[in-house]
Amino acid sequence: MFWGCLPISSKELQINEQIRDKEVRVIDSDGSQLGVMPASEALERAYARDLDLVKIAPKATPPVCKIIDYGKYRFEQAKREKEAKKNQHIVEIKEIRLSLNIDTHDFNTKLGHAKRFLSEGNKVKVSIRFRGREMGHPEHGTVIMQKFAEACAEDANVERAAKLEGRNMFMFLAPKPAK
Repeated sequence: MFWGCLPISSKELQINEQIRDKEVRVIDSDGSQLGVMPASEALERAYARDLDLVKIAPKATPPVCKIIDYGKYRFEQAKREKEAKKNQHIVEIKEIRLSLNIDTHDFNTKLGHAKRFLSEGNKVKVSIRFRGREMGHPEHGTVIMQKFAEACAEDANVERAAKLEGRNMFMFLAPKPAK
């Protein structure tokens, strides 16, 4: 009877004695196929070279194992993951708040901030909050949003057009892809 515990997650690879299959397809350390053989024989070949037998494709029939130096493999894999993480850019959403009776200088200042955020590769959420009697004229907010979108047209695409939600009007701008 078998009482051992097998790992539930497929993230961890099975190595050496953890491989419980009867037959496995073996790939040599240089990439050449050694064929289908019993797992014990494959393990002996790996130990003869002071290397590890690693199951790389457990779902295949028969499972595919490779004879490699597991420590070196893990190191190179961690190095690749670190390099990929370094190259990725997390897109943030920056918010610009406008008002219904915004003056030209304030408008241009907010426009400069938005262009800076877009040049950094972030998305911009432009919002206007309607207070009191301003709710009676949402079309004025739409005009300001259109003017803002036209001023940002060379740097951004309108991802979501201006839409009134409750007392707020929102518009989302995304940076244009680099050419």
